[in-house]
Amino acid sequence: MPAMRPMRLALAASELTPFAKTGGLADVLLGLGRWLGEPAENDGAPAGHDVRLFVPYYQKIAASGVPVEPLAGAQDIDVRFPDRVVRFGIQHGKLPQSDVSVYFVDCPELYDREGIYTSDSDEALRFATLSRAVIETCQRLQWGPDVIHCNDWHTALLPLYLRTLYAWDQLFADTKTLLTIHNIGYQGVFNTATLDSIGLGEHRAQLHHCDLQREEFSFLKTGILHAHKLSTVSLTYASEIQTDEFGMGMQDLLKQRSADLVGIVNGVDYGEWDPSTDPKIPHNYSVDDLAGKAKMKAALCNRFHLPHDPRAPVFGVVSRLTSQKGFELFADSIPVYLQRDDIRLCVLGSGESHHEEYFQWLRDTWPEKVGIYRGFQEELAHWIEAGSDCFLMPSRFEPCGLNQMYSLRYGTPPVVRKTGGLADTVEPWNPDTRTGTGFSFGEYSSQALADTVDWVLRNWRDREGWQQLMRNGMTQDFSWERQGPAYVRLYRSMTPAAV
Repeated sequence: MPAMRPMRLALAASELTPFAKTGGLADVLLGLGRWLGEPAENDGAPAGHDVRLFVPYYQKIAASGVPVEPLAGAQDIDVRFPDRVVRFGIQHGKLPQSDVSVYFVDCPELYDREGIYTSDSDEALRFATLSRAVIETCQRLQWGPDVIHCNDWHTALLPLYLRTLYAWDQLFADTKTLLTIHNIGYQGVFNTATLDSIGLGEHRAQLHHCDLQREEFSFLKTGILHAHKLSTVSLTYASEIQTDEFGMGMQDLLKQRSADLVGIVNGVDYGEWDPSTDPKIPHNYSVDDLAGKAKMKAALCNRFHLPHDPRAPVFGVVSRLTSQKGFELFADSIPVYLQRDDIRLCVLGSGESHHEEYFQWLRDTWPEKVGIYRGFQEELAHWIEAGSDCFLMPSRFEPCGLNQMYSLRYGTPPVVRKTGGLADTVEPWNPDTRTGTGFSFGEYSSQALADTVDWVLRNWRDREGWQQLMRNGMTQDFSWERQGPAYVRLYRSMTPAAV
């Protein structure tokens, strides 16, 4: 059997750690992109794949001093839309700790703004241009990808652009497209009046007809219609989004394409998230020596100005404070424990104002039991993972989730709702067999969360059992070395000629 050659892979997204990030998508692109480019024996390949990542050159990236240089042959490129011409160039950089190329789409008129996402009238054009910039750059470089991997709605028009505006170009004759749905709740819905401005007015027949009747269209739905393959970020979520409860209007279309839809759990970058080497925490520890874990608990309580008691469990939260994350379940459950039990709650996050105000009320009501930091701070996120005894993540839905996997590695058993990637990565603790890695519940209710917290506190008193629970989680492996090969197999299945 001939050796399989490295593949040519273009990964396109709106975010990429450490350059531009609002959520887990950015971390996934960093981890997957870096792993795919490693010069190792991955999937039998003789060397790393030829991976090139595409992301807008946002104002914050340009201002950050990231080392880049203009990419030869990819400057002053004009993208022609019916009512305007958008000019861009490519700034070339590298992923940290790798030799993987990052192509930053440098278009000041579209990306030189304060935020990554906006409510501006040209938001559709901003991300339509990103999709076309990927194709136009490949043309200038005469680089024909085996697979263009699109991520979320922001790059979901790319498969249709390839099938229509660029169908003439034989450079892409064998190129396949993969669309990964990281969160189906974000669909990129715009009025049909926008179609002409992004060059798809003549291709309405290629869009979803029911949407057109409502005088709207969705970037994401268009990608689901036209990408060669679809994926999402956990096995359970792949099933859930085909149901009325979780499909958010896409379920029927996804059921029609179920044969082309796979679920692959995200990987974790253990170079960044490992308590034995983490430079962001003052006390390191490992599965074989947990002494630093106890020190981190004391340090975390001190940082939040809470009295430290080794016998009082610390519950941690690191999250966007949104309805998706299940925080409305706290109102009829968590105050009972704060009033009745000697526990601590350390919260890091920001989001919807009523959730922020609720956690502030908890802090004001129980100032010696609750600490909150409104906003985000990367170092503090590591402290909470390391210093907490238990991590609360009762999501209404969770495509994959990363924090529960960080928690496992840090010996901080997570409390999760059995949904999406949480169901796939957290095994319920069984004190009889001493197996399992955390605690989970099914029904989305305050009572179900309360019953689970009761179960946590009963098991907390079994110190020997709790130590085993911690070690079970710390030995789980959700690294890209384990998860990445599933993407390679998917890419290979799409491009059998890539040998």
